[in-house]
Amino acid sequence: MNLLLRLLLLGSVLLAGGCVSLSPQQRERAQGIAVAARSTALDCDRADRCALDSPLRALGAQAIADSTAAGAPRHYATLLDEGELSLVARLNLIHSASRSVDLQTYIFDTDDSARMVIDALLDAARRGVKVRVLIDQLSAISDLQMLGALSGAHANFELRIYNPTFGKAKLNYFDYAGSVLCCFRRFNQRMHNKLLVVDDVIGVVGGRNYQDDYYDWDSEYNFRDRDVIVAGPEARAMAANFQSFWDAHRSVPAERLNDVGRTLLRQGVPELPQARFRRPERVARAAAEAADAAFVAEAFVETALPVRSVAYVADLPRKHRKDPAPHVTEPRLDALIAGAQSEVLLQTPYLVLSRPAQKLFKDLRARQAPPRVVVSTNSLAATDNPIVYAMAYKYKRRNLRVLGFDVYEYKPFPLDAPVAPANLVSAALDDAPAPPANRVIGASAAGSNARGSGSGRRAGADGSEVEREVLRTETRPSFLGSKAANRPLPVTRRGARMGLHAKSLVVDRRIGVVGTHNFDPRSENYNTEGAVIIDDPVFAEKLAQSILRDIAPDNAWMVAPRGKAPVFSGLNYSLGKASEALPILDVWPWRYATNYAFQPGPECPLPLSRHDPDFRRCYVPVGDFPEVDVGPKWLLVRMLTAFGAGLVPIL
Repeated sequence: MNLLLRLLLLGSVLLAGGCVSLSPQQRERAQGIAVAARSTALDCDRADRCALDSPLRALGAQAIADSTAAGAPRHYATLLDEGELSLVARLNLIHSASRSVDLQTYIFDTDDSARMVIDALLDAARRGVKVRVLIDQLSAISDLQMLGALSGAHANFELRIYNPTFGKAKLNYFDYAGSVLCCFRRFNQRMHNKLLVVDDVIGVVGGRNYQDDYYDWDSEYNFRDRDVIVAGPEARAMAANFQSFWDAHRSVPAERLNDVGRTLLRQGVPELPQARFRRPERVARAAAEAADAAFVAEAFVETALPVRSVAYVADLPRKHRKDPAPHVTEPRLDALIAGAQSEVLLQTPYLVLSRPAQKLFKDLRARQAPPRVVVSTNSLAATDNPIVYAMAYKYKRRNLRVLGFDVYEYKPFPLDAPVAPANLVSAALDDAPAPPANRVIGASAAGSNARGSGSGRRAGADGSEVEREVLRTETRPSFLGSKAANRPLPVTRRGARMGLHAKSLVVDRRIGVVGTHNFDPRSENYNTEGAVIIDDPVFAEKLAQSILRDIAPDNAWMVAPRGKAPVFSGLNYSLGKASEALPILDVWPWRYATNYAFQPGPECPLPLSRHDPDFRRCYVPVGDFPEVDVGPKWLLVRMLTAFGAGLVPIL
């Protein structure tokens, strides 16, 4: 397409979408309105900024003191597997801040959990704590009234948006179309880092964003995710990396964006929208736990491990330049995998391997004594993004036979997920009284998914029922903005289901990694990522046990080759392999591998490896897409699996 035509099309799209840029003078006026409205009044005159007395925050101070006294860095690490506990930890740390809070994330919603965090951040700012929030534009807060209110909330509170295409906070579908025409690569270069640093002494890193479904609070779909709290000097490295993003030219103050600025010019700084919590009793429970020193000590301090070597490894904004500097996160993780001697445990929601990643694992496989590679990933029934699953579906033969992976696909209704049973409620029970607050730390959800059924509807602000659209944006490219393409597929059961979102790695039960890297081409080429690497066998074993729990028969299906057909098995294999080699299409219907479920019994007391001679006696095939309600969606599912692999270079 010639340049003139592209410019004309782009202009038409942007005009249709209402993208009219503010002039430099208007932008300065809008920023001036926000700055002038910011209160400088403080609710506290104490030197500690009236910080909450927190055992968790004290653990950070202790680690810093121990490091100074010993002359060598001392760290403590706490795994956060349960969603609501991860929210409680964040709230506790923000309330315990006495100097600074730096928060960096990919998604920030305005639902119950996100609003609790916003209120905690504003409370910290009013106490005198310097609060900085950096959100990627693609999934930033889209409520312009709230963004306008936050931009003028307090002199100690600053909000910036990363990589705001067309200078906006809130995008529409015309913007997505325009991004294809003008700036496809730049639009897809996202800040995927998730980081919370308090007082430069303690930090939280992991896969969770700020949205109810990351904290087990969604009544329809929640993410099985993982974070790690790191107390000690490495928090300073986290703060330094945050600073590099904060100073980047792509990080724009919210008040200088076209749509937020226009809101400020039109009406001044609006009032912060009133919090309307969907489940106020649940909010009260989390708030009480976050303020309870004994609860915090039991949940996060007593479970903390002293670890010997900690490194925060994260990309820098320069990864997004036209001539990017060498990547940071990907090479470090690749080196860890390449150095494996006996075992690699890899957990990723999206098993899509780039060519360099394929070579890495092929080299491992070619060794005389190759390490065992175990992969925990999503099934089609569990994934939040069917298109991305489709990319991996085509290559099951390669993953199992060529690369030697042992692949386990997460179930949508796991029986032993690390979720407080009180939170596995269905939409039908969403307005029911809350269970008792005195829950057991780390309680599993065994059997609790069978309760109730989801209606797919929720109560509106006025008490009416409105249709609830579940839209996940973690992996969405610019041209796939439709809800139909980015929502979980229907399943055969009703209730609150789960999808895997944790990104973790364990090498030789010695090194453990928790971070944001999905081990896919998008994380390698488009997104900036971050991870905590801990070289400590005790921590690595604890992380390994967490992953092994996720691949246990109650929680996952095993992927294994089908039994050989009595005739034409060789021909079927050859045709399937040829179909796999096609650049886009994947038309051969008889697959090399399928999913299996463990059938315990007297002869099968324990789960087996797919390589065990008794495997087929103890496992039964359950199909390629177990628990997916294909029905009338069959054609969509088949199209995804047939054509999805062609999107690998983009995603």
